[in-house]
Amino acid sequence: MSIRHGLLALLERGPRYGSQLRTEFESRTGATWPLNVGQVYTTLSRLERDGMVVQDGEDEAGHALYAITDAGHGELRSWYERPVDRTSPARDELAIKLAMAVGAPTVDIREVIQSQRRHTVRAMQDYTRLKAQALAVESAPADRDDIAWLLVLEQLIFQTEAEARWLDHCEARLIRLSTTATRGPEPAPPPARAPRSVTDHRGRLG
Repeated sequence: MSIRHGLLALLERGPRYGSQLRTEFESRTGATWPLNVGQVYTTLSRLERDGMVVQDGEDEAGHALYAITDAGHGELRSWYERPVDRTSPARDELAIKLAMAVGAPTVDIREVIQSQRRHTVRAMQDYTRLKAQALAVESAPADRDDIAWLLVLEQLIFQTEAEARWLDHCEARLIRLSTTATRGPEPAPPPARAPRSVTDHRGRLG
């Protein structure tokens, strides 16, 4: 998750202070990836160091405001234009867990899969219910934050659906491997017999 680019995107709408940025970030993403104020100010400090933002006075309550610079606008445009890199995927805890469980003699990997599937299905149901609630408010989303939250929700729904299918695939593969191991190797075919001669021992046709 790119917090720095998320903050730049929010600052493109005008100067903001730290806790305001946190609130707007969580509103836009439905608090799916919560931030703390320390993370926000640490990121702002780095963006300021890199020339992406500058401090821009204070609001009436004395909060320090930050504004995006031309360099920040350029970085944000570049981020929107380039695809998210999938050649170096983030570590996935579930994939690592199953990979380790395969070789663990004391672990029932099918139980691990079934437990995860139950959790994944519940999460998918929760996301689907949240989507239905969001759509029930109005026939169409009221503003960009509502649309952004729906996009995040739908991504989570698709992600959990894909995870459930992958878990089904893992279990089916393990069942096939277990069945093959139980049967043992296929017996070797019997050796081929030498063909019988079409003549008798006196050299005459039988």
